[in-house]
Amino acid sequence: MKKVFALVLGILCYGSYAQVQVDEEGFKTFISVEGTDTFVMKQYYMVFLNAGPIRSQNPEEAAEIQKQHLAHISKLAESGAVAIAGPFGDDGDTRGILIFNVPTLEEVERLANEDPAVKAGRLVVEIRPWWSAKGAALP
Repeated sequence: MKKVFALVLGILCYGSYAQVQVDEEGFKTFISVEGTDTFVMKQYYMVFLNAGPIRSQNPEEAAEIQKQHLAHISKLAESGAVAIAGPFGDDGDTRGILIFNVPTLEEVERLANEDPAVKAGRLVVEIRPWWSAKGAALP
């Protein structure tokens, strides 16, 4: 819990105290120190996949679009561009998330908008910069 608090504190202090740098791969980073723990915070991009305006495809078309959508996400994950992806467990307007591990907003926009479900209008993307400890993983 202490480490989680330190990460949150680092993020809250980011705007006022942290010195953002660009690493050798082009990612924005900053250092957060809490006691004897040092964290390298890295900027990722969280993409919310929201229900789009065109969801009237027949079941066969919708299934084919979904198949292509999943293939696109798999390709992004295999390349390392997407660190984590998944749908939400309810039937709300926000259908899922992707966390991109690429250095620029422009690259995220390009890759996210290449998704067949986005092209078909079934999904629209909302992109937000997101900070996390470099190398952090889900248990």
